[in-house]
Amino acid sequence: MHDTSQAYGLWTVVILNSALFIFFAFTFFKPQSARDWRSFGAFSAFLVALFTEMYGFPLTIYLLLPWLQSRFPGVNWLTHDAGHLLEEMVGWRGNPHFGPFHILSDVFIGGGFWLLSASWPPLYRAQKESKLATSGPYARIRHPQYVAFVLVMIGFLLQWPTLLTLAMFPILVFMYWRLAKTEERDSLAAFGDSYAAYMRTTPAFIPRLGAARSAGKPLASPTTKENLHVVDR
Repeated sequence: MHDTSQAYGLWTVVILNSALFIFFAFTFFKPQSARDWRSFGAFSAFLVALFTEMYGFPLTIYLLLPWLQSRFPGVNWLTHDAGHLLEEMVGWRGNPHFGPFHILSDVFIGGGFWLLSASWPPLYRAQKESKLATSGPYARIRHPQYVAFVLVMIGFLLQWPTLLTLAMFPILVFMYWRLAKTEERDSLAAFGDSYAAYMRTTPAFIPRLGAARSAGKPLASPTTKENLHVVDR
C-alpha cells in the first residue's frame, strides 16, 4: 500500500539528510589535500542534488509528469512513494522501501560506505610506516575510495533516479578516473619502480577474481591518499 501524503517542501529534511551522509563520507574519506577536497566536494554536490529532489522540489517528476501520467495512469506521482520511479515503472505496488530496486540500492550504498571505511585503516597505517598501502581493499584495487563513491552514487540512482543526478553521474565518474590517473602519474614520478610494481599486480578499479596479491610482499615506499598521500594534489 502506498503512502499518499505529500512529501515535498521538507527543506529541513533535505538539510539534515545531506549533512548526515556528507558527514559519514567525510568521516570515512578524511580529505586532506586539494585533490581530496575536489573529489569529496563533487560527491557532496551529488548528495545535495539528490536530497533536494527527494524531499524538497521534485523537478524530475514535474518535468516528466505528462509522460508519466500517460504511460502509468492511476498513479499519484506527487507522493513520496511514487518518487521511487523504478519501482513504480515495473509495477511494484507494495512499500517501495521493500521493492527490488530499493533493496539493491541498499546493497550498493552499504557496500560503498563499507569500502570507504575499510580503506582508511590500512592507508593510515601505511602513512605512519612510510610505505604503500597494500593490505585490505588496497590488496585488490588501487583506488578503493573512488570506487566506493561510485558504488554509493549507483545505489542512490537505483533508489531515487533524477535527471540532474543522472546527468552528474558520468561526469563524476570521469572526474574520478582523471584524478586517479593524475595521482598515478605523480606517484610514478615520485616513487618509480615501487609504484610501478604495485600497478602491475593490482588493478585500478575492478578487482580480479581469485586470490589477492600476497600481503607478504610489501612495497616499501611512502604513501599518499589513493595511494601515495605525501604527493601534493
